[in-house]
Amino acid sequence: CSPPSAGDSASARALRPACAPAPRAQRSNSGTRTMAVAVRSGALASRGAACRRGRAGSAVTPRRAALRCAASAEAVAQGVQAEVTQKVYFDLEVGDEKLGRVVMGLYGDVVPKTVENFKTLCTGEKGFGYAGSVFHRVIPGFMIQGGDYTNGDGTGGKSIYGDKFEDENFLLKHTGAGVLSMANAGPDTNGSQFFMCVDPASWLDGRHVVFGHVLEGFEYIKSIEGEPTNRLDRPERACKIASCGEL
Repeated sequence: CSPPSAGDSASARALRPACAPAPRAQRSNSGTRTMAVAVRSGALASRGAACRRGRAGSAVTPRRAALRCAASAEAVAQGVQAEVTQKVYFDLEVGDEKLGRVVMGLYGDVVPKTVENFKTLCTGEKGFGYAGSVFHRVIPGFMIQGGDYTNGDGTGGKSIYGDKFEDENFLLKHTGAGVLSMANAGPDTNGSQFFMCVDPASWLDGRHVVFGHVLEGFEYIKSIEGEPTNRLDRPERACKIASCGEL
């Protein structure tokens, strides 16, 4: 198996397992390679999670899927790795349906610069941020990715410090569902894009900066994980951060 590869530019992406198939790369209109993305292995492709399944042939709405995941969401919140110094929230919508609120705890004592970036993009206090942006990439059994508030397709976004900023540290790990981590295109290329794990992803340890954890509303993350996607792993319906802020 070949090692994970990085994109040729500074656009964000989530690394793949070392033994997964070779990643696809998104290209901008100029044809420049801008994003290496994780692709499904057989395990990652499985959509058989119990909280997303209905009876054979029956449709499972995001709201129903969310309710089925409520019990597991409580367990996810127990995976916090450090003291939570700040809390922020996303109010999520899927298509025309209001989904619910996700509350995230941030580790400001461990990665203060990364936390300040994410928190400020949640509040929009600098005049730009996550409100109105979408989750542009969904890979079942792995993660959901968002934060590209400029282009909405994984090729854009920027930090509050400028285009990109350095990796703060890798003290915290991708231990399981609910982990909140920065997407990147290689070392020291953090911008605004982030991802939320739905399962452990240890191959990302030492490569992506973990800075928080989902405390409430993980059932809504699972609902988005269960949304149908196209060949680029983009949800067919818009999965949007309708509003967000600090608690």
